[in-house]
This record gives sequence, structure tokens and C-alpha cells, in this order.
Amino acid sequence: MSALTAGLVTAGGIALLVVGGELLVRGAVSIARLARVSTAVIGLTIVAIGTSAPELAVSLTAAVSGQPDIAVGNVVGSNIFNVTVILGVASLLLPLTVHMTAVRLEWPFMVAAAGLFLILARDGRIDRLEGGFFLFSLVAFLAYVVRASRLEINATAQREFADSVDALTLRTTGRRAIIDFVSVLAGLGILVLGAKMLVGGGTGLARLAGISDRVIGLTIAAAGTSLPELATSIVAARRGQPDIALANVLGSNIFNVLGILGIVALVTPQTVHPAIVSSDNWWMVGTALLLFPLMLSGRRIARWEGAVLLVAYAVYLRTLW
Repeated sequence: MSALTAGLVTAGGIALLVVGGELLVRGAVSIARLARVSTAVIGLTIVAIGTSAPELAVSLTAAVSGQPDIAVGNVVGSNIFNVTVILGVASLLLPLTVHMTAVRLEWPFMVAAAGLFLILARDGRIDRLEGGFFLFSLVAFLAYVVRASRLEINATAQREFADSVDALTLRTTGRRAIIDFVSVLAGLGILVLGAKMLVGGGTGLARLAGISDRVIGLTIAAAGTSLPELATSIVAARRGQPDIALANVLGSNIFNVLGILGIVALVTPQTVHPAIVSSDNWWMVGTALLLFPLMLSGRRIARWEGAVLLVAYAVYLRTLW
């Protein structure tokens, strides 16, 4: 495979992941609305998980193909990219409002998930039992968040959720429901194809450039699969809903570790590259910890703080190369 072909396949895979993720989320949201699921539950579960579908597709494809460095590196790299680049870019557009629920619940759980992976990966392996524990923790977290949202969510938050969900909803009638199901199936199919292209093209580029699968997973795959979160956060910031950008990143990072690594490890136990154990995992935990004082300073992430996050990512890239 030539460099041009590998680059085109990689770019095509990223584009398909974006399109497939969009179709999947829109179809799933419409079906959930048809089933009379509340907007709060849709926003906290289907939309948050749906934007992480590209990461799941890529990591699962890489794992089944015997490329654990891409499978695991994609998750770790995505979490670093989400905190530093996505929140950095979004806060440069508009300072991000921080609600106390993010400080009290979502951020601590994100750090706990990253810390849990840091501990369990120290032996260089994530087995099926540990994958099952990740998934159990995710289900418990979602159940608690949904229950808390029903008890605590106010009228303003309900309207914000409704506006966000309406923007994603295909107008569902009895006839339209068939189109929604087709959208979900098409989204899944496109995600699988895009994941195969991204993994194949990225591997080709790595071999031609002498770059390891680990670095490809941490950079190209991670940035490519995080495009849905980046697009969602930028749109939210430009529409004057910066709190959605923060919630999207926190929720996605939790699902990346507990959901994606849980599913991948259940399908096939994963070896973890020594450099991920000794360096990249610490960067994932460190960037999550860096976010805390930025969230507390005036209960918003200011533009200069967004610049700090972007500089942190540049420093991380320098350590990789």
C-alpha cells in the first residue's frame, strides 16, 4: 500500500465514522422519542454513548484483528484529546459554563474510571473479568445518573435537553419509524466499514513511516474517532450552550474507558503496551486532574484556560515523537 493510498483510506475511514455516527445517533434518538423515553434520559444515555460509537467500532475492529495497541491506544488517546483539544477549542470559542453536577458527579467518576484502568493495566493485560467489571460500573453509573436527573433536573435543563434532542431527531411518524430503523442499521454498517478503513489505512501509514501501532492509536485513530465529540462541542459553544460541550466530553470519557474497554476485553482479552502503562495512562489521568482547578476557577473554563489545555496536548504530542 502506497503512502497516498494509505492516507486516502485513512481519511475515508474517518469520514465514514463521522457519517455513520451521525446516522446512528439520529435514528436512535428518533426511536427513543417514539418509545416515549424522556429527553433527559436520551441526552444522558443515547446521545452520549452514540458519539462514542466510532471509538467502539475502531477499538473492536483493531482488537479482533489482533492489534491491541490500536484498540487500547485509541481509548487512551481519545480521552486525552477530548479533555485538551475539544474543551480547549470549545472554550476558545466561548468560555464553558461549569455546573456543580459536573464537579460533584461526572468529573469524579471520569477520574475514577481513568484511575481504575491505570491500576488494572499495571500487569500489562485487561482480561474478561476486568472487562466485565468495567461494564458493570458503567451500568451502575448510568442508572444513578438517570435516577438523579429525574429527581433534580429543573425546567430550564429540561428545555435545554429538549432543544438538543429535537436538533438530532428525525421527525418520527408511524411511516417514518421504518426510516429510523434503517438509519440505525445503516449507521452501524458505515461505522464498521469506516473502522476497518481507518485501522487498515492507519496501519499502512505506520508501517511506511516506521510509526508504531501505539502512536497511531493514540493520535490518528484517537483524533479521527473524536470528531463527533469535537463537532458536537463546537456547535454547542457557538449556539450559546457551552455546558453541553463539557458534559459531552465528561460522559464520553467515562464511556470510553468503562464501555469500550469493557466490551473489547470481553470479546478478547487485551495486552496493554508497556509505554501506555508507564506514560500514556498517566497523561490521561493527569489531564483529567488538570481539568478540576480550571472548572472551579469562577465555575467556568475561560479562553486562556482553554489555551492551557491545547498547550498541554502539544506537549503530550512532543513526548510521543
